[in-house]
Amino acid sequence: MSKNSKSIAVNGMLPIISPCARLPLAVAALLLSAQAQAFLPTPLSVVTTGKLGNTTNPALTSSPIIKRTIDDGINDTQNAQSTQSANAEQLLTTWRQKVKADNLAQHTTWRRLLYFIDDEKSIFSKGENKSLVDDSSFFLSAHGQQDSGAELDAMLVALSEQLTTSANSGTNNTSMSAQANNSAALCRFPARVQWLTDTLNIDKTRVQVACPEFDDWMATLAPEQLSVMFAQEYLDNPISAFGHTLLRIDSPTSAADFTQIHHAYALNDTVDGDTADSFLIYAVKAMSGGYDNSIEIDPYPKKLADYLKDDERDTWTYQLDLTPTEVRQIMAHVWETKDLDIPYYFATDNCASEILRLIDVVRPKMHLLSQLPYVVIPSDVVNLLDDEKMLVSTRYTPADSTVRQAQLNKARQAAKLSQQSLDNQEKLGYQGIDKDAEKQIKSAVSNPASSMSEDKQRLQPLAIAVSNNNPLDRHPLQRGQIGIGHRGDNSYIDVGLRAGFHDILDRPAGFKQFFNLEGIDATLRFYDDDKDNKQPSSVVLQNFTLIRGRSFNPVNSAQKGKTWGANIEATRISDGSQQEGTDHLVGSTTLEYGKSWAFGTPRTGPSGSVTGEMPPQLCYTLATGAVQAGRGINKGYRVGAGLNAGCLYQINNQLRAQAELQLPYWYHGSSDELDVRGHYWQPITTLGLQYDIDKKQALRLNASYDWQDRVDANDDVKLAYMRYF
Repeated sequence: MSKNSKSIAVNGMLPIISPCARLPLAVAALLLSAQAQAFLPTPLSVVTTGKLGNTTNPALTSSPIIKRTIDDGINDTQNAQSTQSANAEQLLTTWRQKVKADNLAQHTTWRRLLYFIDDEKSIFSKGENKSLVDDSSFFLSAHGQQDSGAELDAMLVALSEQLTTSANSGTNNTSMSAQANNSAALCRFPARVQWLTDTLNIDKTRVQVACPEFDDWMATLAPEQLSVMFAQEYLDNPISAFGHTLLRIDSPTSAADFTQIHHAYALNDTVDGDTADSFLIYAVKAMSGGYDNSIEIDPYPKKLADYLKDDERDTWTYQLDLTPTEVRQIMAHVWETKDLDIPYYFATDNCASEILRLIDVVRPKMHLLSQLPYVVIPSDVVNLLDDEKMLVSTRYTPADSTVRQAQLNKARQAAKLSQQSLDNQEKLGYQGIDKDAEKQIKSAVSNPASSMSEDKQRLQPLAIAVSNNNPLDRHPLQRGQIGIGHRGDNSYIDVGLRAGFHDILDRPAGFKQFFNLEGIDATLRFYDDDKDNKQPSSVVLQNFTLIRGRSFNPVNSAQKGKTWGANIEATRISDGSQQEGTDHLVGSTTLEYGKSWAFGTPRTGPSGSVTGEMPPQLCYTLATGAVQAGRGINKGYRVGAGLNAGCLYQINNQLRAQAELQLPYWYHGSSDELDVRGHYWQPITTLGLQYDIDKKQALRLNASYDWQDRVDANDDVKLAYMRYF
């Protein structure tokens, strides 16, 4: 009687086993082998060298059943990978065909995401097919800076590789692989990925990747809404003399409640300057691209406090008409560009132009950036956005000094009414207020009144009327003029052009009170002193102003700044050192420092509500120092010191007048000629009067009289038509 043996044959060969039983036995053999190895002595080589030998058991791997099982698993995996790779290649081919058919490499949005500025007004990049970014890390392709098509194809390849990677690795990513993803293309360039997946209809779930750094950054900001915040001009800091704009990033909480600023962030594009540089070097580098820009993202309360409390500048906030999806796409693009080193140009590529560039990324048909003049001013950006219907709402936030001024106005008004109620007393202005009480109200130290809460985390309800400084109400900054006048015995025609900004006789609505700053202002004068010839007999450059400004902070107001002025120009002056001295073109630099006072009754808001504006009339006294040099004057130069005193009177909303006495004492140096003076007084009185026809037109009358008896022409009167554009 035979017996079926279940033991292993002597030759070590396994008996014939059915295929269904092979895999369980193979697994059991592996487990038994592992257990056996656990009880065996550790080989000497491991003890002495610390090296492990080949852990594969030859007996097991040589087994046909186990080998076939392992090979089948490997083949299945390889087949799946091959299938996924083939699918990814097929998708890549399909994407490339669509890109070519739709010419997406030249799509406006794609090029803007790569910092290709297709802006015909730019004198630097006009005609250049090149990104402004000179950083290889910003591109996946070696030719990405010059070729937007090469960069797009490289991005498609990265998406295709992600499809294959996701399929091979499954859905479970370890934290280690997630951290490694931070440097992956899909994590570095989320805005590009978003645009491509939307444009090519790519299933986003198939190219999802964990990006811890980007995801945490977006979760912190929680961007739901964007607003432009405008901080008014601030002459006491020359870098902020033309105003400033930044983006307020609202989370759902701060978007629902404007006062909850501790849930918002500020995105600020500014110059990354070297504070160790002198002011002149700093200014030159900031104007010429010598510094890089810096993208700063700070808690909004911190940034707002810089303007309201430190600089004491009123702010205006305008909510942008953007969807939450567009807001998130803008912030994804900011993630891509925030660490780039891009040259900063104070006048052309600055805080204001960056806002338009970001909006252009999600609104390719608007072409906002190209609509501005070459010189970009923050208030121009606000007005352009308003013209394009991009502003949804407007919010006014007064500076601390404005809040204190409102309290001062209210106290003075109450004191005035109290004095008027007394019998047989006639009090003028605000004489009734107690000086100590007035001083306490004006002081930022003793009076902590502010638009912000005590912890600086929330905005207080607006308790005063809105000031008349909304930049949406201001006149255009460029100005042309044509005038007729008479100087001495000669008639003339003046033609002038000013690049910007605003002088004290211009229409004041939309500007900080008593604001006075002009730049790049030139006037040509055509004289007609030949009675028989109707053509002008001479044409002269009457004036070319590089920069001229005065900062008025009246001592009897809540403003804490000083009153000062500066002027750099080429102008025609009358030389009083010689008999019958004629006018000559000289280079002139003037500095002024002094005090100013505001008087009159401050403007009130609707229903008589108090505002934070100062009284409308202004008087000032300034000590002056000047240096002038030119070929025509005695000795080729003169140095002067003296006094300027004047007043500005706001007659009504359309009419203003200014009168000023200039009292300089000039020194040329000693001279041996009997008829030549080395030093002398040269008093000059001036009068200006402007009538506003409308927001863009005005008439101005200027008159002056030189009291020096040695000049050839003492009087000069001109009437000019002024057009703002």
